[in-house]
This record gives sequence, C-alpha cells and structure tokens, in this order.
Amino acid sequence: MQVLQEQLEIGPDPTEVGRARRWARSRLAGAGVDADESLAETLILLISELVTNAVVHTGCPAVLCVLLPGQGQRQGQGGGDCVRVEVADASSRPPRPRQAEGEDTCGRGLELVCCLADRWGWEPEGAGKRVWCELDRGPGGMSSGVAAPGGSGGRSTSVPEALGLGLGAFG
Repeated sequence: MQVLQEQLEIGPDPTEVGRARRWARSRLAGAGVDADESLAETLILLISELVTNAVVHTGCPAVLCVLLPGQGQRQGQGGGDCVRVEVADASSRPPRPRQAEGEDTCGRGLELVCCLADRWGWEPEGAGKRVWCELDRGPGGMSSGVAAPGGSGGRSTSVPEALGLGLGAFG
C-alpha cells in the first residue's frame, strides 16, 4: 500500500489556519484532486476546523498531516480511496463537542467534522493527542461513516443543520 504523506508544522496563531488551507489545497492539487471537486472543498473545511481547534483550544504548536492515496491506495469503508487528515498537538485534553446555540459564533467545529467526515476520532499521542478524520473517495465514497473509538463519524445532517441554520439562511 502506497500512501503519500505530507506534513505541515503549525504555530499557535489563528492566522496559521489560512496557511494550512493554502498548503492543503496545493497538496490536493498535486495529488490530482480538483479544487472544485466536492472532496477538495470538504477536506479544506475539515482541515480548517481541526487546525482551528488545535490552535484556539490548546495555544500550542500542532502538526497537520494529510495522507493521500497513491498507487495501491488505502481502501475506505465505501470501497474507494480514503483520504485521511490528522492534527497532532501537545495538549492531552480530549476534543469535546459543544452545543452551540442560535447565534453563537463558535462551538460547531466538531459537529461539522462529525457531519462531513466518513469517520473521525482521536487518540492519545505522547503527552498530547492526534485528532483525525477520513473521507472515502471513489465508488461509494462520501458515504455515511461508522462511529470511531474516541469520536463519532458519519454525516447524518446537512451543513446548515449542523450549524443550526435553516435553508433560508443561505438564500
């Protein structure tokens, strides 16, 4: 199994989130994932949420890792290629989904990850942790996921629902 693994060190500064998105876009393009492909858009949103959580909630540097399928791809549960995003940080505090209410401007990040990823979870790593998510690509890809240890997975709601917004909010 050949998997292309790319890493980016991220400083403890919210401006690093934009840099992480730009870096990820270039890596995806290099792996043949078109910028306007729904997979790319979803991955960039997931990366943005995981990096934001690491930077905002830990105040520590982090490492973003994107594992892209190469030849002999990793198979996802949907039978297609699997793309994995990992963010490791030095905080041992586990990620904790929060319940954002109405007009709250934060507290929806892990809800989005849960809704958009096929699988997600976290595991302790040294003195810190690694939060990860996966998206299946190809036949049957972008399908409902299965709960993962330490987290949950699957997209049981739409993005507007996950954000607590009605469809009228976009129109």
